[in-house]
Amino acid sequence: MATIEELEQKTEDKMTKALNALRSELASIRTGRATPALLDRIRVDYYGTPTPINQVANVSVPEPRMLVIQPWEKNMVKVIEKAIMTSELGINPNSDGIVIRLNIPQPTEDGRKELVKQVNKKGEAVRVEIRNMRRELNDAVKKQEKAKQITEDVAKEATDKSQKLTDKFMKEVDKVLANKEKEVMSV
Repeated sequence: MATIEELEQKTEDKMTKALNALRSELASIRTGRATPALLDRIRVDYYGTPTPINQVANVSVPEPRMLVIQPWEKNMVKVIEKAIMTSELGINPNSDGIVIRLNIPQPTEDGRKELVKQVNKKGEAVRVEIRNMRRELNDAVKKQEKAKQITEDVAKEATDKSQKLTDKFMKEVDKVLANKEKEVMSV
């Protein structure tokens, strides 16, 4: 059976992964500013393999509200265009047959409020995930205590540590959400 330290480390690693997943998911939310991260979730068919756009083309940001995608192979222009149109981005690509331009529209006030709701929803899902990880750790500690593998004091200390760890990650989630909310609401 795993030691308390190993369980705590494993839980902290899981919490870190959950936080990083939240960050990358929030990066793909459209805020009115052009960023290559908007395209991270879009896959194109590259010789039968679903591939991220940034692995088949150069993605650049020449202006604050424009993305330019320059495929490495000319035949990928139509494929990338189609993938962007069918994605949930809601942006129509402009193509001249060589490069694809994406003009990122400024979201309306209602659109920004809706985006903030999405951001908070994703944040709450990560909070629930982190609390579940804390519960799993506490359950494992209680099991070890019941089986007389650890003392009551060690169990209490481990439970306190798991709460501190949870609090630390909750603050981090709040910080990430506040930053994204500020970014979304800025005009």
